[in-house]
Amino acid sequence: MKHTTLGTLDVTRIGLGAMTMSAYYTGAGQNEDESIRTIQRALDLGVTFIDTAEVYGPYTNEELVGRALAGRRDQVVLATKFGFISHVGGSQTGLNSRPENIRAAVEGSLRRLNTDHIDLYYQHRVDPDTPIEDVAGTFAELAAEGKIRHAGLSEAGPDTIRRAHSVFPITAVQSEYSLWTRDVEANVLPVLEELGIGFVAYSPLGRGFLTGQIRSVEDFADDDIRKNNPRFVGENLKKNLQLVDEVKAVAEDADATPAQVALAWLLTRSPHLAVIPGTKHVNRLEENVGADQTTLTREQIARLDALQPAVGNRYEDGAMSVIEH
Repeated sequence: MKHTTLGTLDVTRIGLGAMTMSAYYTGAGQNEDESIRTIQRALDLGVTFIDTAEVYGPYTNEELVGRALAGRRDQVVLATKFGFISHVGGSQTGLNSRPENIRAAVEGSLRRLNTDHIDLYYQHRVDPDTPIEDVAGTFAELAAEGKIRHAGLSEAGPDTIRRAHSVFPITAVQSEYSLWTRDVEANVLPVLEELGIGFVAYSPLGRGFLTGQIRSVEDFADDDIRKNNPRFVGENLKKNLQLVDEVKAVAEDADATPAQVALAWLLTRSPHLAVIPGTKHVNRLEENVGADQTTLTREQIARLDALQPAVGNRYEDGAMSVIEH
């Protein structure tokens, strides 16, 4: 598989997001054996980049990844995240990136992942009550102690990125990016290029929508976060299906699947970009990895570039409120 660099960190351009194996999507947590086979198959195919977070479950996804990587830890760049759970004064959900909370979080992640270090440790969302300089300073301390190798931010805006990077090198910024979510192109990607920071695209398949397999939310479980996502409901869904149909048309022209086309398009956006499509099934993993060998023509890329933006916010209001621009 082809590799890229995020800062100084070498990873495969296509990684694996483990979130849906344990949380938020229909079927999460129902077949851990298949999830473990998926992670191990990813390693067999040469994938070196695995992404999780303490809040997925919470905690159960890190435990799952830890079990799947038993005896193969040295084959992967392992990324996880903190910041959505407060460990100080009792465990509870809510943004908390105070240094003492980061330290409590990293110890828990190391234990659950059954490792002595985390290769890429992200702040999951920017905490407005904690100066980002304090967060970056804690990254520096943890790196000096050997508990983390690289630091990252998720859904951070340009000012936050610059301030953090001035204290401790930020290796990667992870944010949602796909054919239907292109917010980062205007302000974030230029800053990353300037500073030599890599980019990791989560939900590169639009939460599965860009695969062309989703035509309604009727088959989603009630606790599936897509059930009430603004882009998946009502008239928004009907309009967004038109975008998917265009991706399908390009896929037919490229002799590839819609998922492979959506991922291949992203891989043209920057030489220092990786994607982490999530799946809990071996066959979907193998399809996604096939995007590594999918080549789009200039005409196909231009056609995808010209697609209309998705209709509707990418999250409900509460989740949108903690995303920086």
